[in-house]
Amino acid sequence: MNLSSNHEVRPRNEVPVKIVASERFTVSTSRGKAKVPLFTGGSAEPAEATQVVVMLHGRLRDADAYLRSTQRALNSSTLDANNVILAVPQFLATADVERHRLADDCLHWEWTAWMGGLDAIGPAPLSSFDVLDALIQHYVQNEQGGRYPKLREIVIAGHSGGAQVAHRHAILSDAAAASRARGVKVRYVIANPSSYVYFDAWRPHREDMPGAFDQAACARFNEWKYGTEQLPRYADGLDAQSLERRYVDHDVTYLLGTHDNDPAHPALDRSCEAMMQGPHRLARGRAYYAYLRARHPQLRHELHEVQGAAHSGDAMFVSQAGVRALFGPAVRLAECRVEQQGGALE
Repeated sequence: MNLSSNHEVRPRNEVPVKIVASERFTVSTSRGKAKVPLFTGGSAEPAEATQVVVMLHGRLRDADAYLRSTQRALNSSTLDANNVILAVPQFLATADVERHRLADDCLHWEWTAWMGGLDAIGPAPLSSFDVLDALIQHYVQNEQGGRYPKLREIVIAGHSGGAQVAHRHAILSDAAAASRARGVKVRYVIANPSSYVYFDAWRPHREDMPGAFDQAACARFNEWKYGTEQLPRYADGLDAQSLERRYVDHDVTYLLGTHDNDPAHPALDRSCEAMMQGPHRLARGRAYYAYLRARHPQLRHELHEVQGAAHSGDAMFVSQAGVRALFGPAVRLAECRVEQQGGALE
């Protein structure tokens, strides 16, 4: 099909989603009240659930595909699915709300602002981090004799754009500490993000590639979402030192695909701020983990590489490292694993 020269070909993420979740989850803070679409899965009844896995979609906002991918990982594992609840919130763009004629109380952002935890355009100025806090609180507050009496663990996981959300929520939110005080552990699984948050001005590709970057043109490289300057509204009153202490204390697993090394991948962040972190996702992840280990020799975070995996949520999570990261170190892929379906999840 020939496109008229008057019509711009938009990026894949700037096209309204095909499917919006039918469930709604209410988020209420002092800044307002709104609803976010939510897909749920797993086989656990609330009274029997010991684990909740909150999976975060990528830049395409295809939360339905991420639910299927996470369900395949669960079905491919040795874990008893009757103990697990799956939840996938959907961070919609304004165009999604308009296309599907959704109710006025449905949260919506600029195309990718939710990835950095910026406030929604409407109907209330809430962050994707506010959504995660509310989800965690929903499960934890019901734990003691409530709807989820056996709950012991919540996993916040994401691939690509969703991994950026998980990573940054782990840095800014105190929900993990609050949950731990009530007997529920919160873990984070971060798979193949395009960028990370550094806690000082050092970057792996700032000084060893002279002439590769125009420093004047990239003067904001240490601002959020790449550094800790100019933090978003959600982080009001916090400083880099306290954020770093909080983050390194969390249980975090990084997953990197050994073939996610394409410097020209169409969904790769190629801004100068991101390029200072490395030429592609694999290099950026390795460099960031080395950076943290250098600053914190006793770091408890783990990094696992999935051999042969490129930029695919299925390949990452339906793998030995993936199911262990999502469901626990004692879990393995079953001998007859479910066949992977679908394409790459961005």
